[in-house]
Amino acid sequence: MTQSSRQKKRILFVHQNFPGQFPYIAEAAMKAGHKLAAIGGPTAKGIPGVDLRRWVLNRGSTPGIFDPATRAEADLMRAQAAGEQALRLKADGFVPDLIIGHPGWGETLHMSEVFPGVPQMLFGEFFYRSHGADVNFDPEFETSTALADWRVHAKNLGLSLAYAMADVIVCPTEFQASQFPPAFRDRIQVVHEGVDFSRARRRSGARLKLPDGRVLDGSRPVITFINRTYERLRGFHIFMRALPGLLETCPDAEVVIIGRDGAGGYGGSLKGGQSWKARMLAELGDRLDLTRVHFTGPLAHADMIDALSISWAHVYYTYPFVLSWSLTEAMACECLILGSDTGPVRDAVTAGETGILNDFFDVPALTAAMITACREPETFVQMRRQARESALSRFDRETVGVPNWMRLIEDRLGPAGTAA
Repeated sequence: MTQSSRQKKRILFVHQNFPGQFPYIAEAAMKAGHKLAAIGGPTAKGIPGVDLRRWVLNRGSTPGIFDPATRAEADLMRAQAAGEQALRLKADGFVPDLIIGHPGWGETLHMSEVFPGVPQMLFGEFFYRSHGADVNFDPEFETSTALADWRVHAKNLGLSLAYAMADVIVCPTEFQASQFPPAFRDRIQVVHEGVDFSRARRRSGARLKLPDGRVLDGSRPVITFINRTYERLRGFHIFMRALPGLLETCPDAEVVIIGRDGAGGYGGSLKGGQSWKARMLAELGDRLDLTRVHFTGPLAHADMIDALSISWAHVYYTYPFVLSWSLTEAMACECLILGSDTGPVRDAVTAGETGILNDFFDVPALTAAMITACREPETFVQMRRQARESALSRFDRETVGVPNWMRLIEDRLGPAGTAA
C-alpha cells in the first residue's frame, strides 16, 4: 500500500510549551503521514504543518488559598483552558487516534473526558518526592519539616490523575522512571527523546573567544562547566568551591563557565534575590584568580560545542533530578566527564569507563579530579572515545531517540492503513 493510499492517523500533542520535548517526534510523525494538531500555552511556538491551539487563562491563583493546594488549583485551571481548546478542535472535526502529552502543568487532565477511549502517551519527566530526589538532598540549604514535605508531596496531585489515565508513560532515563510509584511502573517505557549528535561532536581546531577578547584553543588545560542558570541543584556551589585548589596547583589552567547569572533555577532562589554567582564570589573572595575563571553567559549552540571541543575535562554535577542534555553533548564531544555520583549521572556515565564519578559533596575529590585531568590528559584518551560511543548508542536522536519513540507511537496507533 502506498503512502498516499494509506489512511492517515491523527495525533494530538499537548504541551504548555509545544513543541517542548517533541519537535523531532512530531516531525517524524508528519513524515510518516499522520495528521497533527497541538494544544499549547500562550507562548507555545508551534511547528509548521501542525494546527496549534493556544489556551489563555483569564485569572490567576486564588489569593489566600490553602498553600499546599496552590499547585493543584493552577493545574486544574490550565486543564480547563486546554480542555476548552480540545472541545474546539473536536467541533472542527479533529478527533485524535492518539494523544501525546506532557502532564507537568495539568493540560492533559481532561483529555480523556473530551476524547474518551483515545489512548494517551504521557511524558514521564518527574514524579516529586520529599526525600530521595531533588528535595532534602543538600542539608546545607534545606531543612526537612512535615509541612514542607507535605507540600512537595501535594505537587503530585495533578500528575497522579494524569498518569492514571495514561496507556503509556515514557521516561527519558531509568532514574526518572524509578521515581514513579509502583502503581504506574508497569506502564513505563524508558525512551530518551534523543540529542542531535551530528552537531554535537568534537571540532578539530576549535577556538573560543572569551568576553575579555582573549581566545582559548585548548593548547592549555581548559575545564568547562554548564548551567542554564547557575544554581545549587546543578552543583554550581560545589564546583566553585573546588576551583581554588585547581587554580593554585595548575597555574596554566583556564575555567570556562557557561550559563545565565540570575535568580531562580530548579533549586529555587536565594534570599533577597542574590544570584548564585554573587553568593559564591563573595564566599571565595580572593581565593579565586578571576583572570582565569571566565563567565561567558549563555552561548549560541555552536559556540558551546567549540567550548566542549577544547575542554580537557567537563564537570557535570546534579542533585537526583532530570538529566541535562548538556551532559550527553559533552560526552558526544569526547570530553572527560567529571560527574557527581548521583542517579541521573549514573544513567549516562559508567564510572571508570566513560567518566569519573565522585560523591556530590566531596569538594577535595573534585579538585583532585580536575588537577589529574590537567596534568595527565593522555591517561583519559580512551575514556573520552568511549564516552562518545556510549552516548551515540543510547542518546542519539536520529538512530535511537526518534526511532524508538516512533515504534511506541505506531504500536499505539495500530497497523498502517486501518481505520482510526
